[in-house]
Amino acid sequence: MRSYKEEYQYWLDSPALDEEEWKELSAIADDEKEIESRFYAPLEFGTAGLRGVMATGLNRMNVHIIRWATQAFAEVVKAEGPEACERGVVVCYDCRLNSARFAHEAAGVMAANGVRVRIFDALRPTPELSFAVIHYGAQAGINITASHNPREYNGYKVYWSDGAQLPPQHAAAVADKMSQIDLFKDVQRMDFDEAVSQGLITVIGAETDEAFLAEVMKMSVNSDIVREVADDFRIVYTPFHGAGYKLVPEALRRLGVKHLYPEPKQMVIDGNFPTVKSPNPENPEGFYLAVDLAKQVGSDLIIGTDPDSDRVGTMVRGRDGEYHTITGNQMGVLLLDYIINAKKANGTMPENPAFIKTIVTTNMGREVAERNGVHVDETFTGFKFMAEKLAEYKRDGSYNYLLAYEESYGYMVGDYVRDKDAVTASMLIAEMAASYFKQGMTLADALEALYEKYGYFGELTLNLVMPGLDGLEKMRGIMASLRAEPPKEIGGAAVLGMRDYQSGTVSVAELGVVGKTPIAGSNVLYFELDDGTAFIVRPSGTEPKIKIYILAQGESHADCDKRIARYRAFAESFNK
Repeated sequence: MRSYKEEYQYWLDSPALDEEEWKELSAIADDEKEIESRFYAPLEFGTAGLRGVMATGLNRMNVHIIRWATQAFAEVVKAEGPEACERGVVVCYDCRLNSARFAHEAAGVMAANGVRVRIFDALRPTPELSFAVIHYGAQAGINITASHNPREYNGYKVYWSDGAQLPPQHAAAVADKMSQIDLFKDVQRMDFDEAVSQGLITVIGAETDEAFLAEVMKMSVNSDIVREVADDFRIVYTPFHGAGYKLVPEALRRLGVKHLYPEPKQMVIDGNFPTVKSPNPENPEGFYLAVDLAKQVGSDLIIGTDPDSDRVGTMVRGRDGEYHTITGNQMGVLLLDYIINAKKANGTMPENPAFIKTIVTTNMGREVAERNGVHVDETFTGFKFMAEKLAEYKRDGSYNYLLAYEESYGYMVGDYVRDKDAVTASMLIAEMAASYFKQGMTLADALEALYEKYGYFGELTLNLVMPGLDGLEKMRGIMASLRAEPPKEIGGAAVLGMRDYQSGTVSVAELGVVGKTPIAGSNVLYFELDDGTAFIVRPSGTEPKIKIYILAQGESHADCDKRIARYRAFAESFNK
């Protein structure tokens, strides 16, 4: 293995670099820290693929890394046999800078390896990629996207034949192949247009959109309600310059929404995201233009989807006339309760219904499900794990799932997509909001009614950013320290027990290991406090940050807020 200095020189000497790339690397010749940062190690290929800052270098996202990863992925596909190559891959991309180029390069590498390619004619939502893999019976899928990350990022997501992101064994196989392949010398390439002319690459578009939208609309539980209030019900929508710009408005119109107001500045496709600091619907500040428009038109609801349209955020008009955020956890609970009760009302509730949540998602969802006779399963964070649980249900016929969601604004319904799906979720959120609108209620009113019925829950997610090589070491050190010396108290509350989901052990102070967790194999620590609060620590798998989840339950909103405030300072101390 080459040192970072040797790797830097290897890139400089490679004829694969174009003039601009060579100039970029030459400009950092005297910056030792920057050279180390770019070349100390390759981007790590995992079940979420690759994600990183766009620049020239081994630890950055660029065309050479895309080709390298695709060559390795092609080897994994080819290992499945000639039929798998014929079934081929579907390639999709979002609005980000270089996304279209990266997608075309990936398609060319696959074609050169004899793997059939279907590629979208323009940017599309991530859930449509998952759908297309299933719809066309493809062996795999590639999606060029960095989801909701800042504009300097891009990513390489990979999917398998079930429409879900790669299972661990196939991700490990791709990573192993990458370690065996020289990223400059061993990559097979083919001109995109030539591959199209030879029939190795097929461009897809409108026909796939129609097939996808047909499935989306089947998920409506009671579309009649929308048409009943359509003359008065108003929605503002923003795609944050991204891939939801076309299909989300179309789904809402097919649902029966008459008064839909797309935010014009953010309907412009632009990977620079000129109107927002971060195109993440989890950040309320990104909705300022949508809020201004909502006030102008008197909108009841604001819907925003991230650049690849797999996450959806909402704001609702309160009794004070202002617009308030509905969090991912809150929206998940609202959707779950709505789906359960609407299906009960119209007689479409399946036998053995189930709900799937992650270990870091609010326990309010569990309360709603269990009190309505719905089975609950928990998975690790990431929809690939939820998709695995859904596949398990289908294999053994045990349960029929109603909804899967996680706190980070991701929701999945139906069996035609095996990933979070902001297109379908936006449609269902609009339908649910219309249903409450008919009752003279907003989603905020509905949420408050659920708290009164099921109890008060509060949650806070903190993202402690730790960039660069130093940040990576810091993250490792924090997790190692918490495992070696688990805290006996957090914010003045005693720690009753610790679940280490990496080792699969449950530990209690003074007693040591006393049991096993239901699932294992993920770098997550879960601390149970004596007031019922869960304090959870998890390094992100796609970004340079540690995520801390504080999940509280109390007698009131104020009680929950008080408990969360107690533990926030301890959480923030990790980044000092």
